[in-house]
Amino acid sequence: MKLNEVLLEEFKQEAAATRKLLEVVPLEKGDFKPHEKSMTLKRLAVHVAEISGWWKECLINDELDFAKGDFTPKEFKSTAELLVYHDSLVEKAEKILTETSEEEFQKLWTMRNGEQIYFTMPKSKVVRSWCMNHLYHHRGQLTVYLRLLNVPLPGTFGPSADSQGM
Repeated sequence: MKLNEVLLEEFKQEAAATRKLLEVVPLEKGDFKPHEKSMTLKRLAVHVAEISGWWKECLINDELDFAKGDFTPKEFKSTAELLVYHDSLVEKAEKILTETSEEEFQKLWTMRNGEQIYFTMPKSKVVRSWCMNHLYHHRGQLTVYLRLLNVPLPGTFGPSADSQGM
């Protein structure tokens, strides 16, 4: 299998798991923070959703320069709006992955802030760390927030204790 096919298969599985988790986020409790240094529940949920949009940044572009951007986090009034956003990013990511050549994965990609370079590495490593592992990290954080709020968790890799009635 080509790398884009392997990543696409994994991405589809993880996007479905992410969607199930986002479906249970109570945005009415969006200001909840488990610690003063933590993101709010709402910001974390939006961040988990927006990570699927990074495939464009990491595969179509050759760098991300924070000095050239004016990123403003999206605001959503409902979980339904958040899911529409997530689904649109997943659809775009699947198209990008389908169309990405093997050669593109070998090209170098740079994250910078103007003249300050944070790192340069092949796109194959960038998408693994920033588009996949980063998602898993924050999705795990989101499950902790939800557990602290007594929100029953959906299964990710099979049934959860909540779906089993435990």
